[in-house]
Amino acid sequence: MTAAREQIPASEMQAAGYKFTLKQALTGAQMLFVAFGALVLVPLLTGLDPSVALFTAGLGTLIFQIVTRGQVPVFLASSFAFIAPIIYGVQTWGMAATTGGLAAAGLLYVALSFAIRAFGSGFLHRLLPPVVVGPVIMVIGLSLAPVAVNMATGLAGDTQVMPRNTALLLAAVSLGTTMLTAILGRGIMRIVPILAGVAAGCAAALILGAVTGQSLISTAAIADAPWFKVPGFVAPEFNLAAILFILPVAIAPAIEHFGDILAISNVTKRDYMEKPGIQNTMLGDGLATAAAGLLGGPPNTTYSEVTGAVTLTRAFNPAIMTWAAIFAIALSFAGKLSGALSAIPMPVMGGIMILLFGMVTVVGLSVLAKLGEALTEARNMVIISTVLIIGLGGLTLEFGEGFTLAGIGLSGVAGLLLNLILPKQRD
Repeated sequence: MTAAREQIPASEMQAAGYKFTLKQALTGAQMLFVAFGALVLVPLLTGLDPSVALFTAGLGTLIFQIVTRGQVPVFLASSFAFIAPIIYGVQTWGMAATTGGLAAAGLLYVALSFAIRAFGSGFLHRLLPPVVVGPVIMVIGLSLAPVAVNMATGLAGDTQVMPRNTALLLAAVSLGTTMLTAILGRGIMRIVPILAGVAAGCAAALILGAVTGQSLISTAAIADAPWFKVPGFVAPEFNLAAILFILPVAIAPAIEHFGDILAISNVTKRDYMEKPGIQNTMLGDGLATAAAGLLGGPPNTTYSEVTGAVTLTRAFNPAIMTWAAIFAIALSFAGKLSGALSAIPMPVMGGIMILLFGMVTVVGLSVLAKLGEALTEARNMVIISTVLIIGLGGLTLEFGEGFTLAGIGLSGVAGLLLNLILPKQRD
């Protein structure tokens, strides 16, 4: 943290409202609490280490603050867009090669930031308009639907790890609680529905286990975990096939970054698109993601949950996110926390995933809604339908030995190319 502050001119920090004091520590912990549920879900679903995800979220946020000179009050953590590619990559090339591909995705953001410097931010919108980004985001959500359903029914691969009816009951409790908290919750509760759902699901598992005599929560995982444990960092391997598979997935989060920066700008009434500039926020996001991949963590992205908390608390001081980052790094060394996360019953997570993956799909629909009446134009319908079917239909293209393009990445490339080569609609 000291190094970070030394690289940020004090005059610019003050202009941006940055003031680091002990008074912000409690608010910073609250911001991490808001982000915590979604932050650890990605590693729990993909097999990455949740402790590494906590560490890289904190490190990535500090990197972002250094690059943007402490001007933007956002917190960076695990990106949902990469869940399906990480799962496929780990199964195909292994963990090390997959994290190398994730680091490369961060470098793509860096390249985009320099392209924005050269050509202006408008070029990215022209290259990746809503007609491309919307269906790709929908593919991200819909392609994960089988993962959520399998988890909710207690199915891991071909193994039924929990009786189906028991699993569905736990999933229903966690899903229902998450829904009601998001809809009816007040204050801070409204923006932590994931944590509420996990807590309710685990409570239901304890009660049901006591009644039936089943062991639904593994307390041994918590008891056996040490109090202090170094996160399980993974040294990356740079496999060209894995890199080329994961790189196209970064298209949608890159566009999403624009929306997140606009959102926080509207909340704080400061134009972060101009100062520190979208090119610098994109650079910070890219370096944070590259650092996460090099350490074995999931890619980083700005968290809308935290933006919601900033809106609610009116805590605009970016130094609060420095505190959130410090707490994330500190918690990454808490072995008991890692043990507790691993003890959460799979159906509890599955119930929440049903809602979250569906919400990702709705985000894609909202992007397409920006087209208005143009949505029904033949050219746009051709692009949207092709992207959806390629992404969801399991089409795989092989280019030479070891290089495969499939799923989200292939649908993103298809949308990009179709948008470039198809003629414009005739009047």
